[in-house]
Parts: sequence; structure tokens; C-alpha cells
Amino acid sequence: MADEALGEPSGGAQTPPQDASGAPVSTVDKGHGPGGGAGPPAGHDGGHGRSGFIALTVGAIGVVFGDIGTSPLYAMREALSHVRQGTATELAVLGVVSLVLWTLTLFVTIKYVIFFMRADNNGEGGTLALMALARKALGQHPGKRATTVFFLGIVGAALFYGDGIITPAISVLSAVEGLKGAPGYGHLITPTVIIAISAVILVILFAVQAKGTQKVANFFGPITAIWFLVLGALGIFHLAEDLSVFRALNPWYGVKFLLENGFLGFVILGSVFLAVTGAEALYADMGHFGKKPIRAAWIFLIFPCLLLNYLGQAALVLHHPEAKHDPFFAMVPTFAYWPVLILATAATVIASQAVITGAFSMTQQAVQLGLLPRMDIKRTSETQAGQIFVPSVNQFLMIGVLVLLVVFRSSHKLASAYGIAVTGAMFVDTLISYVVIRRIWKWSLLKTGLLLVPLVLLDSVFIASNLLKIPQGAWLPLVFGAAMVLIMWTWTRGSGILTAKTRRDSVPLAELMDILRARAPHRVPGTAIFLTSDPDMTPVALMHNLKHNKVMHERNVVMTVRTASTPRVAEEDRVKIDRVSDDFKKVYVTYGFMESPNLPKALNLCRKQGLKFDIMATSFFLGRRSLVPSAQSGMPMWQDKLFIFLMKNATNPTDFFKIPPGRVVELGAQVTV
Repeated sequence: MADEALGEPSGGAQTPPQDASGAPVSTVDKGHGPGGGAGPPAGHDGGHGRSGFIALTVGAIGVVFGDIGTSPLYAMREALSHVRQGTATELAVLGVVSLVLWTLTLFVTIKYVIFFMRADNNGEGGTLALMALARKALGQHPGKRATTVFFLGIVGAALFYGDGIITPAISVLSAVEGLKGAPGYGHLITPTVIIAISAVILVILFAVQAKGTQKVANFFGPITAIWFLVLGALGIFHLAEDLSVFRALNPWYGVKFLLENGFLGFVILGSVFLAVTGAEALYADMGHFGKKPIRAAWIFLIFPCLLLNYLGQAALVLHHPEAKHDPFFAMVPTFAYWPVLILATAATVIASQAVITGAFSMTQQAVQLGLLPRMDIKRTSETQAGQIFVPSVNQFLMIGVLVLLVVFRSSHKLASAYGIAVTGAMFVDTLISYVVIRRIWKWSLLKTGLLLVPLVLLDSVFIASNLLKIPQGAWLPLVFGAAMVLIMWTWTRGSGILTAKTRRDSVPLAELMDILRARAPHRVPGTAIFLTSDPDMTPVALMHNLKHNKVMHERNVVMTVRTASTPRVAEEDRVKIDRVSDDFKKVYVTYGFMESPNLPKALNLCRKQGLKFDIMATSFFLGRRSLVPSAQSGMPMWQDKLFIFLMKNATNPTDFFKIPPGRVVELGAQVTV
């Protein structure tokens, strides 16, 4: 079994991304600001000016809070459906809504809005950004802690993909299920009709991704803002039915409910957690909108409207106990049923869009950080850096979502599979943050413990509760997450083995210079650029060019594409040039882990530093290898084959690095791994 090599990856737990020959490139650190991690450039508020604060806040309402805004459709329903027979209605309702309100307060307001949004990596958030920040704090030398942080980052990313499959399915399905109660038409709606309508909506949603979402996204914020206002209004409308529901603000009702229900109350916590699914988006999307707009949106609109709606659902069920089977749609007056149903469907589509876009962004980061092979990443906007489209991920998510619709067939069954992916991802964030707090914030062990121990205990309780739902469907995201972890770990481990082998078989560049001075080869006009991940060793393509063609260009550039541990790199820091000899230069091109490499643009920056050349007289030499699995490689044979399969399906480096295809020469050999 053979395949095209990805070049010279570097190994261990700190495996970086590939270079243009397919090899993971080296990583570099950029300085970080004081306070909560690596701060944004001076004069910026999270990367955004004050003039667009309102626009950013409205945009954040649509993108950041779309997921958590659809939770009222099913969270209370699922929690109440598990209440033990014989429990007093009043205690059940007050207990459940108290747990929901305090879960929102503890997980979203305290954990993410107040705490985690301080742990930014140059203004960016999310599991991989946090992992990169923690690895930077630990330094570039592999060790047990660095390996643990790296593995936790892989687990968090894998769980996020699981969330990305379930969210569109459960969100859209829960809204379309509202057709069952539609005035005059409910009796015509069968489960098959609901599945078909949901499938059509989701297929259209995934189909339009290739067109870009910038124009549609302009409507996301206003539509979602209206949705939250409707949620609040529906809550206020029903609060008058039983104002005593405000007693649920006292956490004792939640505690009393759990004690009275015993083990079943512990199970119910898994359903209560559905109220905060999407909370991690506050942190992950921080770089797109900034801290202040997200915090303002949550405190002044999102949180109050969610509280009012959940309290309104509770008041309705207290007054009409039969409404517990679907409290949200039972809230809606007959005259407003169709407008609310349409608005709910739009809100779930927006929530799905936000998760899909997040999956694209996560993939870009994973590729740049060396966790996944190269993938075709297309930009859908000339002005918005975050507007990207990853065809393979889009197709994979669509197939996964449609399979979920067919297998589970109802939002009630899907709810059992939902919570574990989100709780797991949140738990990973908490664990990784320890390194940031201790190494960057310089907190004492006691102060760190006072903050993190309660958060770890809280996360652990909800994880344990959701694990109880494994037989009902929670196994799905766990199996999917395990598969993603296996893929990422195989890729990084195999890359490390290949790097070590390449280094053993390579000649140091300094030795090559001595050889060339003693025995100069035939020179040809033009410039040759050789891409490698290790600038101190002779690139494989250069060795093969000398060995087989016995020629060398007049000007030679050994280029290394590096990935910084920061999201983006300023243009003035993009290119660094070192002189080796009169006809040899080393060029280092650095990108942030949220940027897409474009070598022709980078080469234009070289001209400003005195390295001038004609692109049409320049040849790019890439290393290409056919890999053969070996039982002695350090990995089991099946893992060797998986690694080779991943490389075979990686995007062509010419396309990935935007190199003009007519200027590329590939040279290589067969390698055993």
C-alpha cells in the first residue's frame, strides 16, 4: 500500500501543521499581553472598534446565541418528562425550573461570561485556541503536561464535531414538530411528514454553504433578536397565571426536588443541561465579535428573555399540568401559532448555521495546528476572513445529520444523545484552563483551586448524569468522538514518526554547503524554492534534484511555513529572511492558526525585504513520497494503514498553499513507515 507523503512532519505531542510539501511545519510563539492570556493589539477592543459596537452586538445575538436560544423548545419538556410518578406537580415544576435557571447562571454567566472570556488567545477563544495558549505557556519542549494538554485539545475538538452533527438535527426537528399542534392541521402531521420536512430544510441549509453565508448572516442578528423578544413576551404573557413561580429563583427548590427524586433526580440533571447547550459558543466566537458585545447581548437581552420564558413555561404547567408534554408550544396563543412556528424554524436554522460555520472554523484551526491532514478550504468572501467553506466537512455533517433524523426520528430521542458532547467539551475547557491560570495569570494554587474545583465538580456531576443516557443514545457522540480522537492521534503520531525518519536520512544544510563549494553542480537560470519543515536539514526535493538531475538554480530558497500559537500574525511579522550564502536564502513564512496560507502573497512581501524574483521564472520543488506500512514503524499495522489513508486523501499541497500549479515540480521516493 503506497501513498503520497506529506513531507517531514515533526513529532511528539507538539506536532505542528504541514508545510507545502505536505509536512507539518514548525510552530512559533508570539508574545502575549497581560491579563487573561494573549491580548489583542493595542488600541483594539478584542479586535473591534467602538463605532461598530451595536452592529457587533446584534451580530453576536444571531451567531453566538442561536443554539442556546432554541433550548426552550425542548429543555423543560425533557426534564419534566423524567419526573418520578407521584411527585407533587408544584415541587416538580418549581424544582425543574429552579435547576434550569441556576444552571444558566452558573455555567453561562459565571463560567463563560465572567471567567472563560478572560482566557483569550489574542482575542480568540475556543478549545483549540485555549490549547494553543496553554502549550505556549508550557513552552515548546514536550513533557507530560504538554502531552496531556495536547490530548485534551484533541478530545475537545472531537466532541465539538459530535455537537455539530446533533445540533442541526435536534434544533430543526424540535421546531418542525410544532406542526403537530398547529390549529386545524395538526391531525394531518405524521412523524414521516415531520422527518421529510426537516430533511428538506437541512439539505437546503447544507447546499447553500458553498455560496457563502455573509448575505444571509446579515439577517441572523435581527431575526434572532426578535426570537428572543418573543420568548420573553410569551413568558410574561403566562407569568400572570401563577406569580408564585418566582419562588424558583430560590435554589433550595432545586435542591429539594433532587433530594426527593433521589437517583431519578440525578438523571433529570442531564435533561436540565439541555438549557445551556450552545454556551460554549460565547467563548468560541469571541474573536469574531469581541468580549463586550457578547457580554452586553447576554446580560441585557438573552439572559433576561430566557429566564422569563422558562418561568413562563413553569407558570403555565403549574396552572395547566397537562401542558408539561410540550410546554413551549402550549404557551403560544392560537392567533400567533403560525408566526411563532415560522420564527422558531428560522431560529433553529440560524442555530444550525452557527454550528456548521463553527465546524468549518474548527477544521481550519485543526489543519493549521497539525491535528488533521490538509483539506480543501475555500474562502467565500473577499473581505471577511472568517467566511470559509470546507466541502468535505459540509458533506460529512449533512450525511451525519440525515442519518440521525432517520435513526432517532424525534427530538425527544435525540435529546438523550445531545448533552454528553457539550458537557464533555466544557469539561475539557475547564481542565486546560488550569495551565493558563497558573502559568499566565500567575494565580496561587489556593486561588486557582477555589475557582476550578467547584467548576470541575459541577462539570463532573452533569457529565455523570449524561453518561446514564448511554443506552438511550448518548453512545453516539462518544463513539463519534472516539473515532475523531483516533484519527487526530494517528495523524500526529504518524507525522512524528515520519519526521524522525526523515531527519535521520537527511543531510544537514551546512554540510551540503561544504559539498557544493567543493564540487559545484551545473547551474541553470532562475529561482528554485524548496519547501521543508526543518530549515536546518536539506530538503528532500533538493537532494533528489541534485542526485538525479545534477543541476542547481542560480538562486535557491529554503522555505519553511510556520504556524504561530496565536490566531493571526501581523503582515510585518509574516516573512523573515536569513542569508545562508550568496545563492542560498532561508525564508520563514508565519501564519496564525486561524489563517489560510497563501505563498504567492507571502512572496510579494519578500520583495520589500530585498529578495526579488520573477514568479514566472521561479520553480517550487515539493517532496513527494510513497509510503509503505511496516510493523516495525512504532505504530500497529492497522494504524500505519490509517495514517497512509489520511495522507492519500489530503488536499494537494499546491492547492492548499495557493501555489501556481504550472510552477510546481514534485520529487520523491518510497518510504517505509
